[in-house]
Amino acid sequence: MNNALIYAVCMLIAGIGIPTMAMLNGGLGGKLMSSTLATAISLAVGFTAAVIYLLATEGMPTQLFQSDTPFYFYLGGFCVAFYIISVTWIAPRFGISNAIAFALLGQLISMSAIDHFGLLGAQQYGLTTQRMVGLAFMAAGVFMVLDKVKPAAIQ
Repeated sequence: MNNALIYAVCMLIAGIGIPTMAMLNGGLGGKLMSSTLATAISLAVGFTAAVIYLLATEGMPTQLFQSDTPFYFYLGGFCVAFYIISVTWIAPRFGISNAIAFALLGQLISMSAIDHFGLLGAQQYGLTTQRMVGLAFMAAGVFMVLDKVKPAAIQ
């Protein structure tokens, strides 16, 4: 099996996990009466899993920080925490389809900007006409799967 297929399958499974995580966290937040506590528990479980995987695959790290690494590369956890807090609180109120669809739309916008400008050291891929048409179709698809988005639905 080639790497591209392995990568695609892995990311497909990761994508399946996103709405599943949203429902699990939203349910936990409801049971605990706290989206923030549910997020903290989720992040603690994720941290534990990541440390176990790290130790099993790479062993004990000898160095956590590199002096030549810009500080902002260490801030990805803020994005994770914001996403989990947001989806844990919003999905039960706004609907899983709506919440994930707008998160997907944000990913489409972000990935396009990162690729086009080569932000944060990413390989640069220009925004060609073909890519813009593809993104427009994907964005249209996102809006087509939404469940009756209306401001009154937001509590």
